[in-house]
Amino acid sequence: MAGELIARVRALEKAFGDRVVLSGLDLDIGQGEFVALLGRSGSGKSTLLRILAGTDSTVDGEVIVRGTVSVAFQQPRLLPWRRVWRNVVLGLREHGRDREKAEQALAGVRLTGYGDAWPRTLSGGEAQRVSLARALVREPRLLLLDEPFGALDALTRLTMHRLVEDLWQRHRPGVLLVTHDVDEALLLADRVLVLGDGRVIAEHVLDRPRPRRPGDHLAARAGILTDLGVTDHALA
Repeated sequence: MAGELIARVRALEKAFGDRVVLSGLDLDIGQGEFVALLGRSGSGKSTLLRILAGTDSTVDGEVIVRGTVSVAFQQPRLLPWRRVWRNVVLGLREHGRDREKAEQALAGVRLTGYGDAWPRTLSGGEAQRVSLARALVREPRLLLLDEPFGALDALTRLTMHRLVEDLWQRHRPGVLLVTHDVDEALLLADRVLVLGDGRVIAEHVLDRPRPRRPGDHLAARAGILTDLGVTDHALA
């Protein structure tokens, strides 16, 4: 059950010139709730994340976010000239305990001892874990994940799924995960939202206990694929 409301969006409108991306969008995210957002390419998923992150305010409608927001992207976006621990605390407005906080965050993503490494020496999965550590070190109430596993191989993705679920259960932020992967959403989320025509066109509540297995939500999977316009479910 979601706790206190930490993100509220009502009648959100966003256009780029004559192209309307979001139109009449409503969204609620509660403390400790894990929400996945799916939609076809160009449907406005990443645009919505930028708005919630506060990096795009040229919108119409109501957007309220309570507390600190952190974002982890598909690409880790690490600065190659800074050691790993300095990447973790990049932009953090605290001094004196930076190294300690970085090491704690790295331990949380199972990278103890990597603080002095250079980003170029990391694997793709390790770099993505550093990105998660950087997001979590800020102790966000709202964690935005913009396809953070899209560039990883299948086995590393599975490992990252387990790690993110573990981190979410320990820290309990509200999470909005943007993904193109229906099965990923079914494994991780409490609710799956489908974006279309600039708004949320469908919501699927997932009630199976964790940890989940592929096949736990076959009916929801079929419904989501239909919402996305996929008629031949055997090919998805």
